[in-house]
Amino acid sequence: MASRPRPLSPHLQVYRWQIQMVTSILHRATGVILTVGSLLIVWALVALASGPEAWGDFTGFAGSPLGFLVLFGWSWALAFHLVNGIRHLVQDAGVGYRIESFTTSSWISVVGSLVLTAIIWLAAMFLRGEA
Repeated sequence: MASRPRPLSPHLQVYRWQIQMVTSILHRATGVILTVGSLLIVWALVALASGPEAWGDFTGFAGSPLGFLVLFGWSWALAFHLVNGIRHLVQDAGVGYRIESFTTSSWISVVGSLVLTAIIWLAAMFLRGEA
């Protein structure tokens, strides 16, 4: 039996990056980030139930620059996953399968998540009086 070379599947180096690829990859990545980031919520709830000292440790981390970066990133991941998930629900209803619609809705997911994250953090800062 003669050995013929098998065809190779094209990979990311072959394709030109498009917003549809980016939103697909980001949707999966933000799902993982949300899963891992849920440990922060568990930490906060356990600390809250454990008393003032444990809660102080959590708020100390959350108020640090690293904590702010982690919480900000987690909130953006939540916003993106939410907006992009709504986009997928709309597409599941049979709307937006034309390439132009798909591209537009992908950009709306990215920009909308950034706007939603900014609104959430601005509201939180204004409510705390730190803005």
